[in-house]
Amino acid sequence: VQLVESGGGLVQPGGSLRLSCAASGFTFSSYAMSWYRQGLRTTREWVATIGITEGHANYAESVKGRFTISRDDVKNTVYLQMNSLKPDDTAVYYCHTPRFGWGQGTQVTVSP
Repeated sequence: VQLVESGGGLVQPGGSLRLSCAASGFTFSSYAMSWYRQGLRTTREWVATIGITEGHANYAESVKGRFTISRDDVKNTVYLQMNSLKPDDTAVYYCHTPRFGWGQGTQVTVSP
């Protein structure tokens, strides 16, 4: 089983990034998927979850209206579109499913 995140980088405040998490080794379409993040001085926090039906998504209050989680069950990939980024969004972002664990993370840095 593998979860491999990509798409992180350095972006200015107000900018956008799209993160991807490619899954393999399990029946991706049968599992809800989540994104979490962890900053330098913070504990890992939940960001968003998408159910097995794409219409069912939930977001942390801190990202609601700015981030969108989606999935492609053909590509076995979950995405996190991040708009209107703020310096407080700086963190390592991880994808997660309780049954199979965590990816290695991708760094997002929001800085002028």
